Parts: sequence; C-alpha cells; structure tokens
Amino acid sequence: MGELDRIRWHCRRGLLELDIVLDRFLRQSLATLSQEELDAFKLLLQFSDNDLWDLVSGRTQPAAGPQARVVELLRAL
Repeated sequence: MGELDRIRWHCRRGLLELDIVLDRFLRQSLATLSQEELDAFKLLLQFSDNDLWDLVSGRTQPAAGPQARVVELLRAL
C-alpha cells in the first residue's frame, strides 16, 4: 500500500461530515500541498473524529504553522 492509499484510508471517518470534507480535500487540494503541509495533514488525521471536526468546523483553533494552513484549506471546502 502506497502513501496515497494510506492517506485515503485514514480519511475514511465515522462522521459523515468529515468524510465529505476530507473527500473534497483529497480531490481538490492534496496534490498542491508542500511536504510540510502534507506531514501536518497526516498528523491531523491522527486526531479523533470529534477533535478533527472541532478544528474543521471552527470550534477550536489549530496550532500555528503548517497545521493551521491545512485547517484553513479544510475549512474552505
């Protein structure tokens, strides 16, 4: 299994809202990420569904840096 396949697998979530946002993100933004942003995205995928949704929906704020940039992209979808 390649890295892209692993990322796609980790984007499959228990919350429908996250599935929709992450699917759009994969199709529209993944290829444009820098390596630093890609690493930040992979770290975000380790969050629980509720914690990740809180970030994407704006209930909580991400740490500054590449993680914040990726969350901004996710929020824009």
